[in-house]
Amino acid sequence: MTTSNPADYLTANDAVDSDHPAIIALAKKLSQDLKGDEAIAKRCFEYVRDEIDHSGDVPAAITTYRASEVLEQKTGWCYAKSHLLAALLRANKIPAGLCYQCLSQGERGAPYCLHGLNAIYLKDYGWYRVDPRGNKEGVDAQFIPPVEKLAFAIQDEKEGDFERIYVESLEEVANALQCNADYKAMVQNFPDRILFEDEKR
Repeated sequence: MTTSNPADYLTANDAVDSDHPAIIALAKKLSQDLKGDEAIAKRCFEYVRDEIDHSGDVPAAITTYRASEVLEQKTGWCYAKSHLLAALLRANKIPAGLCYQCLSQGERGAPYCLHGLNAIYLKDYGWYRVDPRGNKEGVDAQFIPPVEKLAFAIQDEKEGDFERIYVESLEEVANALQCNADYKAMVQNFPDRILFEDEKR
C-alpha cells in the first residue's frame, strides 16, 4: 500500500489531534495492562468501532471532524471515526494512517463517494487495514491480522481502494465534515474523488 516511513504516521495534525489531553488520557486507559502493539491496536479499534456511533446509523444531529470532537460527542461519520482511531493509536506510539475507498452510495452503481478507514503499522505484519465505521446488519468489520475483514467489499469496476495511506485527512473529506452541520446536509454532500486505475490496490 505504501513504502513511506512508519514514523511519519505518528504526528498530530488538525484532524488527527493525537496530542489532545482527552485523546492521550483515553489512549493510556485503553493500553493499560496490555503488551505489544497488536493487543493495543485491537482494543483501540474495538473501542472506536463499538463505542462511537456512526453518524449515518444514528442519525446524528451534529457532524464531527477532529478526533477529540468525535470522542467528546461520541459520534462520527466513517472519516471522523478513522481520525479518532488514528489519534488513539498515534498517542500510543503505533503508526496509523488514513485510507479511502471509492464506493457506491447505494447497493451498486452511481452515485459514488469516498469511504474512510485506517491502516495500522504492526511490527509482525507491516501495514494492516481496519474499518472502525461500526458494525450493523450486513457489516462485520474485524481485527484479525494478517487477514483484512473490512466493512465493505468492492463490487463493481468503478469502486476500488486508494493505494496511498495518508498522514492527514483528504481536503475534500475535511471540507465536507466542517461544512455540513448535520445528517441531512452530509448525506447530500458526501465527499468524492475519481478513482484512477493507477491508484487502485
